[in-house]
Amino acid sequence: MNTEHFLKIFLEQKEPFEGIKGQQDVKFALKSALISGRHILIIGPPGIGKTTIAKSVAKLLPENRFVRIQGSPDLTAEDIIGDIDPIKAMEYGPLSVEAFTPGKLFKADKGVLFFDELNRCPEKLQNALLQVLAERKATIGSYDVDFDANFTFIATMNPEDSSTEKLSEVLLDRFDVIYMDYPESQKIEEDIVNEKAHVLVEVPSQIVQYAVRFVRHLRNAEKLEIRPSVRASIGLVERASANAALRGKKKADFKDLYDAMISVISHRIKLKPSYAFLQSESQFVEEQLRSFMEVNKISMEREGDG
Repeated sequence: MNTEHFLKIFLEQKEPFEGIKGQQDVKFALKSALISGRHILIIGPPGIGKTTIAKSVAKLLPENRFVRIQGSPDLTAEDIIGDIDPIKAMEYGPLSVEAFTPGKLFKADKGVLFFDELNRCPEKLQNALLQVLAERKATIGSYDVDFDANFTFIATMNPEDSSTEKLSEVLLDRFDVIYMDYPESQKIEEDIVNEKAHVLVEVPSQIVQYAVRFVRHLRNAEKLEIRPSVRASIGLVERASANAALRGKKKADFKDLYDAMISVISHRIKLKPSYAFLQSESQFVEEQLRSFMEVNKISMEREGDG
């Protein structure tokens, strides 16, 4: 296991997860779970850096090996663990190890096996994973396969996604759960946006502040069932920059940001059923935007002149 390696790094390095802004409680819990050799399930909404934090763990390992599995109802145990190659089976025999073609589990040895959206995989695959996590052994067809399983298993789960399989209590019992949420403050989210957004022309800090503030305002909206992530904040800044570039300007203003709102946000939110029949998501964004402009005393003419 990599427990001693992780402990040495955590004691020597003040901040081994520099790429993750804020989330101090999450980082501490992650360190504790890693040096305990635990399988880790990170639960939180989309777009908050769950994949980034898993990749940062892989970078701490000598092999820097990161193997990703994307959860899907179509996934099978053979996709993850491996399968019998029919041509090799004819040559070596169906029960021969030589006939076995390894899956992604084998490729993750001495690295990080990252299973994104674990709760989207079918129950049959959950059962196959249970055997791997508990026994470090996989059953393929009519024979058992022993393999090197010295990997750090990190899975994620989006609690807001209702179209998923329920994780069995037995499988959950194999994990330590870490809960992760949206950036703790406006400043941290602005730092993330400034680092991640690819802009074509300058986006003044005030416009970035407006973009992030509006997205964070929507997250607190009582009417919403699904809320916008940090990707929405990044998208607003990038589209404001693109709008300004198309208008031949050297820097974006609020008009450029305003014109991107519906396109960037409306599909990233979902109204609760009790409100959805009264208005669409686009109408809701427009309503909230008018209110936001009034509260923040934003005049389109004044902001658009610069």
